[in-house]
Amino acid sequence: MGAGKTSIGRLVAKKLRHEFVEMDTVIEEQETLKIVDIFAEKGETYFRDLEKKLLKELATRNNLVVSCGGGVICDEQNLKLLKNSGIVFSLTVSAETAYERTKKDVSRPILNVSDPLAKIRELLAVRNKYYAQAHYKINTEENSIEELADKIVNIINNG
Repeated sequence: MGAGKTSIGRLVAKKLRHEFVEMDTVIEEQETLKIVDIFAEKGETYFRDLEKKLLKELATRNNLVVSCGGGVICDEQNLKLLKNSGIVFSLTVSAETAYERTKKDVSRPILNVSDPLAKIRELLAVRNKYYAQAHYKINTEENSIEELADKIVNIINNG
């Protein structure tokens, strides 16, 4: 979270002339509820099931750039599906940067806690072993969105 998945993904899709899909947005549209409300009303397990179902559908399509929520890859089946159906990029930032970029965003249910920075550190500690399995890991703290998108497009086009 706060790594730039949506901003960079949108630009990568534009450069590749692919469709951009923000999984959280699709889920919100399908459920006619915001993610924060899905978590509150139906729980995280329900939300993760929605993610899994959507990911299975997206994996059958071509020419997509997909922005997944940070927890999608933490499910072994999802991770396998992602790796087998496309190129997986893990966009990374420090916990402090993630906090700075997300601290005013109340739409992140997982951060609606008394100490969001501690929660981010906890999530990264748990998730890093999954993120490390991505095909490519890119730190998004030092470069512009344009530079990062160009780097990703170059990798996609040239390996």
